[in-house]
Amino acid sequence: MTGKVTCFLPCRAGSQRIVRKNIKPFAGFEHGLIQVKLRQLLAAEQIDNVILSTNDLDILAFAESLNEPRLRLHQRGEWLASNDTSTDQLVAHALELIPEGHILWTHVTSPFITEKHYDQIIQNYFEQLRNGYDSLMTTTAIYGFLWQAEQPLNYDRCIEKWPRTQTLRPVHEINSGAFLASSEIYRELDDRIGRRPSLYELDKLVSYDIDWPEDFLIAQCMVDNGLAAV
Repeated sequence: MTGKVTCFLPCRAGSQRIVRKNIKPFAGFEHGLIQVKLRQLLAAEQIDNVILSTNDLDILAFAESLNEPRLRLHQRGEWLASNDTSTDQLVAHALELIPEGHILWTHVTSPFITEKHYDQIIQNYFEQLRNGYDSLMTTTAIYGFLWQAEQPLNYDRCIEKWPRTQTLRPVHEINSGAFLASSEIYRELDDRIGRRPSLYELDKLVSYDIDWPEDFLIAQCMVDNGLAAV
């Protein structure tokens, strides 16, 4: 089971936490995270096309300068780029731009998910479709003492009060590195995952997400010290 895979890359202007986060210099790239991510996505063999949806005119100008035939640019309306814009609204927006085929949703804020990872994720997605799953999302496994509502979430203190962390049942955190589903899922469920998503585990370094100012600094240090590559 295969099909056309189109990447949906939402990238709005006006980051509240990090000024010009998506286009400020990073890891030796003048145009920063957007340059890194477009380079990775366009190098992935399993991605047929990339749709960049943004209201940032500087990002649009840079992307247009690449003159890449597989890259399609969409100037997003401001009503879809505010702090109040919901993910549900972006789901509908993604389907409007990609009405057919399979949609890979990713973000520039995951700079260490490279073309190699995207190709592996897409290959695994099609394999899991054959196994009865209907979608895929990347996760990070947490092995720790997790509590919710004043109770242990992933271990039983009646059996063992402090089990070894490596024996705990992992809890999977959605890291937003990638979501993969068909346009039919988007249309039927108004969602970017289906009723039975496959969980594709990424390690902490690969799935590192840049959200806060300290995240940006740490990510740069990771690159400088050879702990991560873009």
